[in-house]
Amino acid sequence: MNEPQTASDENLTGEVSKEQLQLVTFDVADEEFAVDILTVQEINRMTPLTRVPQSPPEVEGVINLRGRIIPVMDLRTRFGLGRTERNEDNRIVVVEVHGRTIGFIVDRVHEVLRIEGGIVDSPPDLVCSVDSDFIAGVGRLEDRLLILLDLDRLFSNEDMSRLVDVAA
Repeated sequence: MNEPQTASDENLTGEVSKEQLQLVTFDVADEEFAVDILTVQEINRMTPLTRVPQSPPEVEGVINLRGRIIPVMDLRTRFGLGRTERNEDNRIVVVEVHGRTIGFIVDRVHEVLRIEGGIVDSPPDLVCSVDSDFIAGVGRLEDRLLILLDLDRLFSNEDMSRLVDVAA
């Protein structure tokens, strides 16, 4: 595991941000992403998914998580990056978005990382292969950039309604 990064830089408004962000970091298609740890309920190894007929293409299926039926989405497909064979590093990250619980598949989970809010910049228009509407910011770490996802925009209310229909 990498050591947590700390810094105290100016944010976009010119104010120094001392706010600590605690993030779960993971890979999707050789790019490193992160989400706020407060949205993450748990991280599970890949389990068999039950396919649901006529579900949206990015929905891989559903899982039974301690009696709750949770829709599971493939982030590669959601980002338009194409599917790959599953391996032992794949994980299902279970999050709460818009008051609903869903899972999404990532290639690999790295760590829980604590960073200063001041090292996060607004995303440039072409930061990665992901639509920048889903990006909350880009963290400037010592040796790499970390793309922070905005789950509320990644999974809109309309998307969540479709996913809940799949799970029902």
